[in-house]
Amino acid sequence: MSPTILITGATGNVGESVVQQLQRQQIDCRVAVRQPDRARFLFGDRVEAVRFDFLDPATFTAAFAGITHLFLVRPPALSKIDQIAPALTAAKAAGVQQIVFLSLMGVERNRVVPHAEIERCIQQLEFPFTFLRAGFFMQNLSTTHRDDIRLHDDLFIPAGTGKTSFIDARDIAAVAVLALTQPGHTSKAYPLTGSDALDYFEVAKIFTEVLDRPIHYSRPGLLKFIWTMRSRGLPLDFVLVMAGIYTTTRLGWAANITSDVEQLLGRSPISFRQFVEDYQSVWRSG
Repeated sequence: MSPTILITGATGNVGESVVQQLQRQQIDCRVAVRQPDRARFLFGDRVEAVRFDFLDPATFTAAFAGITHLFLVRPPALSKIDQIAPALTAAKAAGVQQIVFLSLMGVERNRVVPHAEIERCIQQLEFPFTFLRAGFFMQNLSTTHRDDIRLHDDLFIPAGTGKTSFIDARDIAAVAVLALTQPGHTSKAYPLTGSDALDYFEVAKIFTEVLDRPIHYSRPGLLKFIWTMRSRGLPLDFVLVMAGIYTTTRLGWAANITSDVEQLLGRSPISFRQFVEDYQSVWRSG
């Protein structure tokens, strides 16, 4: 039987974990990616991989054929709704019955971020939806900020003294799998956080203890952060979205803690210390 679940963003932090958790439950899925060979290498032959590009409508038909449930991740490089909407319209025409969208914590207050426009578009198209309004991914520190920590022992993040209720991408993925495979989750917006709110001085302390070397929080200003990230070659739209997210932290909007993960999964969220222990090899320069 052909898969009825389509995963976008399957090579990213959350999408990869969604696919892996579906595999562990022996649930087939299709992954829509720009490089199918990379996906086949990651997931093996049990996952059907098709070429998909939000900016190329010619890739939509094969991706959505026979699909009833879609896990939607916004590509970091795409920040305008007119870059995403054509694919959503095609999904609707193809008969997709539910979208589980990886959204953003506090999106209902921060209407300028791309996630807010995507939520509105999904609702305007009258999709049954589940919005996973996730807090800041712990895994951003093992990907986007990895080299600052690994090479410079520095958390180069413009978050001021604000606290963040970090969440592990593996917990987000577990909620996504639940929403994709079990009834009762449509027309729901779940704010997903970990069980603690930490400022980056506390984050640096945990890194220092686990990695057994001093890790500092340099606390750059917003303009310095934007200039530095652009000088590293990151796209302006991507940098501005990051800056917007860290601004919410500086304003104290990222500290809220919810119980949704525990209620949905029946267990406590993965702690920040556990995340650092699990991923510690990523930040070891040797």
